[in-house]
Amino acid sequence: MSQIIQKKKLTQQEVIRLERDLAKFANMMDSVVRIPFTKQGVGADAALSTIPIAGDVAGFILTCYAIYKAKQIGVPQSKLNSVMKLAMMDAVIGFIPIVGTIFDIFIRPSRKALDVVHEHIRTEYQIQGDSHVVHPFLHEQLEKKQQQSAFWRNPIVAWFWLHIPDLLGLFFILLLIVALWAGGAWLWQAYQAMQAG
Repeated sequence: MSQIIQKKKLTQQEVIRLERDLAKFANMMDSVVRIPFTKQGVGADAALSTIPIAGDVAGFILTCYAIYKAKQIGVPQSKLNSVMKLAMMDAVIGFIPIVGTIFDIFIRPSRKALDVVHEHIRTEYQIQGDSHVVHPFLHEQLEKKQQQSAFWRNPIVAWFWLHIPDLLGLFFILLLIVALWAGGAWLWQAYQAMQAG
């Protein structure tokens, strides 16, 4: 007698938790250091690719973990095939010195897996927000803080908390621009003084 086992559908909270775990992993792999207010950055995958062969194999295995997490959420294999192809291409091109490392910065298969998962849960679970995947570590801490205090449930406070890395990155970029401008002005003055003397 054959039994049909129906897979239990996850709750929205379980899906958000699982996707946030995948986002933590994807951030570590592909965008630990990010350009403020973007998803573009550099992560462990690019760093691993600087180690010939072993680093690329390790990067491929870690990307397979991202695919495993996506399957836990219920993403069908057909949607993950493109991620698997990208991971294999990433591993093969990664064997080429320098070119492979540059390729790793822009290809980001773990981030692609996260995008596929996010698209899947938007249709399957009607989860529209993405703050739990943009800044997953801060989102997790914010959730805990919101359970303890109404202050953290204020949308403005929550927004500032979730965008701390972006705001700090923007501040650093502005400081860098000011420093470059001041350094350029000083060099120009030094050059003019040498021309006059």
